[in-house]
Amino acid sequence: MSNKVLILLIGVLAIFMLGMGGGLFMMWNQLSAMNVQSHANVDEQPGQEATLEQPLGPIYALETFIVNLADKGGNRYLRITMDLELGNPELESEIQKRLPQVRDSILMILPSKRFDDISPVAGKIALRDEIMETLNGFLIQGKISNIYFKEFVVQ
Repeated sequence: MSNKVLILLIGVLAIFMLGMGGGLFMMWNQLSAMNVQSHANVDEQPGQEATLEQPLGPIYALETFIVNLADKGGNRYLRITMDLELGNPELESEIQKRLPQVRDSILMILPSKRFDDISPVAGKIALRDEIMETLNGFLIQGKISNIYFKEFVVQ
């Protein structure tokens, strides 16, 4: 019986060692890949920004909107707060002058949406694009380059 226990113990120990070796090999590969990636980032010059990164334009914060959604029963509402990224600084004065028109345009879009329209990420992107297109349609001094949702709550 002791020979069987010894052989079983050696087999379990061999499997354990193979598992440990495989785990260490995988960790070594991950660490070396991270090291290569960090060296690639160091090669960039410190004062030079990435060419894909665009500078952030002026931001205009809008007050919170609370609207009922177009679902049956009318028992869902949307609370949304957003910031507008302006294409140029002069646009801020136009937005302030046209703030009633901006808020009205947004308030015409938001209550027309159903929960199913805005719950997925694609729906939020479509909503952002629709608002941006509507607002850019009547702005004269420039364009809104992006809209950032600071709060997006559906209840």
